[in-house]
Amino acid sequence: MQHDTQGKAFGSVRAWETVVALLFLVFGAGVMFDSWRIGARWGDDGPQAGYFPFYIGLFIVISAVMILVNALRMGREEGGEAFVSRGQLRMVLTVLIPTVVYVILIDNPWYPLGIYVPSAIFIAAFMRFLGKYGWLRTALVSLGVMLVFFMMFEIWFQVPLPKGPLEAAFGYA
Repeated sequence: MQHDTQGKAFGSVRAWETVVALLFLVFGAGVMFDSWRIGARWGDDGPQAGYFPFYIGLFIVISAVMILVNALRMGREEGGEAFVSRGQLRMVLTVLIPTVVYVILIDNPWYPLGIYVPSAIFIAAFMRFLGKYGWLRTALVSLGVMLVFFMMFEIWFQVPLPKGPLEAAFGYA
């Protein structure tokens, strides 16, 4: 396994392509199964609710199988290359982990915060900790962007997005 200048390698290309292909295979099969469960045929009045998602799931499964076959057929030299160094992985996780937390905060079963408050926190966190901006600029931008988005979606376009207790306190539920 080759190593680059950013530290120790984390897995091989073959290993990670196999893992990702298997995850997509399971995901696509799940989409197909659930689509079939709700109806994936052509009914008298047109396509049933699961018709198009079923075929999207099918395409995902076919693609995953092709990737899996390709990964398993890789030669020792090609498949054994380092997938990512620990330094590169750290950079990816710097974005991935806050994004997962952001999604969980939007609509979790314990205490949903809606989309606006978590989005303001998300923007502020990236500006402050990755961009190294000052607190005043961070607060103004993150709150200003969310205020504009709130006005645009909730008032002008009247597109209801998930809201939490802050919006409810101002009469938007």
